[in-house]
Amino acid sequence: MIKNLVRGFGALSLALVPLLSSPAAHAAASAAPVAEVTTLADAVGLVEVTEEDRTGYTRTKFKHWNSGDDKIDGCNTRNEVLLAEAVVAPTVEAGCKLTGGTWVSYYDGQEVTSAGSLDIDHMVALAEAWDSGASAWSAARREAYANDQGAHTSLVAVTARTNRQKSDQDPADWMPPSPQAQCRYVGEWVATKLRWQLTVDDRELEALKVYAEGPCEDTIVRYTPVV
Repeated sequence: MIKNLVRGFGALSLALVPLLSSPAAHAAASAAPVAEVTTLADAVGLVEVTEEDRTGYTRTKFKHWNSGDDKIDGCNTRNEVLLAEAVVAPTVEAGCKLTGGTWVSYYDGQEVTSAGSLDIDHMVALAEAWDSGASAWSAARREAYANDQGAHTSLVAVTARTNRQKSDQDPADWMPPSPQAQCRYVGEWVATKLRWQLTVDDRELEALKVYAEGPCEDTIVRYTPVV
């Protein structure tokens, strides 16, 4: 099977050669961000460490929710995330009102059957992102961050209770109450920081290392940087 896969990739590479022969194709290929896959410990080591500064932060500096990835479906980012994460699809009524449906909030393992009982959590909270580098971004980049559906780790549908308990805390001060969720959470936290080139502070780094070098040492981190 492995030989067949290798042979298949080789054939695919040969097939792509003509497509990549033009200058425009070369430029597009070189500009495209590359997906990264690494261990949690190595990923933690890639994040820049600096002090955090919340000076000037207001939530309104991150425009959300916008019209989402599909500009013609009538749903905003919040509802598009709910539709993507539903384990039983809701009915979509006029104005993208969602009725019915089932979700599982992975922070606490709770099954939820009402979209109104869920929050869409920014994996790295907006205030934490501001502290960690987003204060220097343009308004357009902050909007892109706040509505990021390009990675399933960036936005997650969870119970309102756990989202509000988390607030804007990093893993040094809050972790999901479900022990089964914690390694996934740490991996997705680090993936989001790397995806958006955000930094960590000393306390946050030490907390991440505890998980990366202990119970979550087998966790794999996948991320694609946003350029």
